Amino acid sequence: MKKKLFLKQQADRLTNGQIDRRQFIMSAMAAGVVLPTAMSMADKAMAATPKKGGTLRIGSGHGSTTDSMDPGTYENGFSLGMGFMYGNCLTEVSNTGELIPELAESFESADAKTWVFKLRKGVEFHNGKTLTAEDVIATYAHHRGEESKSAAKGLLTAVTDIRADGDDTVVFELSAPNADFPYIVSDYHLIILPSKDGKVDPLAGIGTGGYVIQTFEPGVKVIGTRNPNYWKEGRAHFDEVQILSIVDVTARQNALMGGDVDLIDRVDPKTVNLLGRNPAIDILETTGTLHYTFPMRLDVPPFDNYDLRMALKLAVKRQELVDKILLGHGALGNDHPISPATSFYAPDIPQREFDRDKAMHHYKKSGHSGKIQLSTSDAAFAGAVDAAQLIAASAAECGIEIEVVREPKDGYWSNVWNKKGWCACYWGGRPTADWMFSAAYVADTEWNDTAWKDTPAAKEFNDLVVKARAELDNAKRAAMYKRCQELIRDDGGALVPMFANYIMGVSKKLMHDDAVAANWELDGGKAHERWWFG
Repeated sequence: MKKKLFLKQQADRLTNGQIDRRQFIMSAMAAGVVLPTAMSMADKAMAATPKKGGTLRIGSGHGSTTDSMDPGTYENGFSLGMGFMYGNCLTEVSNTGELIPELAESFESADAKTWVFKLRKGVEFHNGKTLTAEDVIATYAHHRGEESKSAAKGLLTAVTDIRADGDDTVVFELSAPNADFPYIVSDYHLIILPSKDGKVDPLAGIGTGGYVIQTFEPGVKVIGTRNPNYWKEGRAHFDEVQILSIVDVTARQNALMGGDVDLIDRVDPKTVNLLGRNPAIDILETTGTLHYTFPMRLDVPPFDNYDLRMALKLAVKRQELVDKILLGHGALGNDHPISPATSFYAPDIPQREFDRDKAMHHYKKSGHSGKIQLSTSDAAFAGAVDAAQLIAASAAECGIEIEVVREPKDGYWSNVWNKKGWCACYWGGRPTADWMFSAAYVADTEWNDTAWKDTPAAKEFNDLVVKARAELDNAKRAAMYKRCQELIRDDGGALVPMFANYIMGVSKKLMHDDAVAANWELDGGKAHERWWFG
């Protein structure tokens, strides 16, 4: 044990530059390590030391020609990565999953209703402007405005006032206490932009982040070069970062195997073993909040019919989807979005299973007849088309006819999702229950892709979400969130059959810390900030 501790200390000294490679090898040999092993240990320790330089090329399974630089419009992993390339939020989720300050050096509240964020001093935007409280206020006004269509608008409905207390302090007043509010301000839509005369230019692509945007072609690529004045010490190591939109999974994986990119997301579970056999590639898998869904919009008939929704939920063979689509790289979903990996997950809610008789009962009770269209595309997730076909096959066993409609990949998120009655979708999830509900299920969020707003259960849900935010007793709060999960599961339009692992393909030239965030793909969307070439 003492020997291991000594070698660890010496490795830390090597990576910190306190000793050189030769000194490390000599000390290791003095501790009884043979020369070849000592040399290997030195190489490994030195490779783990972040180095500056190189061009990181990321092959993203996201992106659309309708993408915009406006953070309020971000709706996929390509946009998320771009936003975190050039911008920062007040807080961030670290690579270990903890909430830590980012542009705010601290945050505090005595009652969870008034939150005070102290900003870091000396932070500069790419245009040379110094960060002040007015930039934060103007940024949030962009998302909160009456005419705003921002996807973050629903997250901020509880904010009644934002004011500056000097140049470096921002005070948020909420309509009710919310213990999770510091998590909310880490949302990737809420990167802080520079203001002028009280307004921001959301299309300028100017932030405080590690890279300065040089090129942005929607649905094609975004390129940034290292910000020489980046305020984060030990971050943003690459000279240049390229995020390339390669939505087709085969093309994306071929690009990695051919050395055209260094890192890809959304590896197809069907080919993960083949990809992993390539000696130049590592497979990185993390388990978090990612879930695949098939939202039914209650404002599009026949999905306004409770019995029809219930019939479809009961007509799905979930384990078959996990086995055949995820190939075991995931877990069963229970028609609500709260992951077992997060707090306030309610494990005692019975797992919904395929039930032919009950599905037939509800379908007959619905009075519906004829085909039901299900729009899908592998733009939603790898295997989404096959998953829809499996759902159609199991539904047919219950006397329900589903017509699977294959939609074009490009424009899927702007033309199909959140518009057509029933489609395939994915959600990266959120680290807290309130955040997940606020992003996708409360009545006033733009991303309520089930339009679940007006039923008695939906109204009870919306009331409970507000009450739970203000409840500081965790046991009472857990009971409220359990009821929220039950309401979505039983009445909502969300069909959530499975939670999926994030599977990434990584060039062995790339290095990263042992801990890799699982709140989003690619180390929480910040691989370009946190990783380096060995």
